Amino acid sequence: MIEQGQTIPAVNLSQLSDEGMQTLTNNELFADKKVVLFAVPGAFTPTCSNAHLPGYIALADKIKAKGINAIYCVSVNDAFVMKAWGESQNAEHIDMLADGDASFTCALGLEKDTAGFGGLRSKRYAMVVDNGVVNQLFVEQDKEFVISSAEAVLAKL
Repeated sequence: MIEQGQTIPAVNLSQLSDEGMQTLTNNELFADKKVVLFAVPGAFTPTCSNAHLPGYIALADKIKAKGINAIYCVSVNDAFVMKAWGESQNAEHIDMLADGDASFTCALGLEKDTAGFGGLRSKRYAMVVDNGVVNQLFVEQDKEFVISSAEAVLAKL
């Protein structure tokens, strides 16, 4: 599993925008930026839709006021699902990034097998990344939602 002080692996993520499908490299996402990246097991799932993403939406301005350039939400879903989920949640200040084949999640060592729920998915976590290096990492235990919430991350910034 990735640790604080390590560089984010060079694995692309996808995003569907008004300009169409985009493949985003580490350089585009992390170079010369300080970002909060949080990951959820699945778009449109209960905790993810009722608490995790809404917390970051509600606190986006306060998080960015702490010197954060962008907030990224990552899930092992396709870019179409991530765009639809973001729109349904009014997440215009959050970049909804797709890890369709879980390659980013696996490169981080933060994958979990949910079997019949959805197969290979991401653990729930948040991290603060400064110019591609993980400064802070908050990985939840299974079925917990405490340390990766927007409120918890904001308190650590």
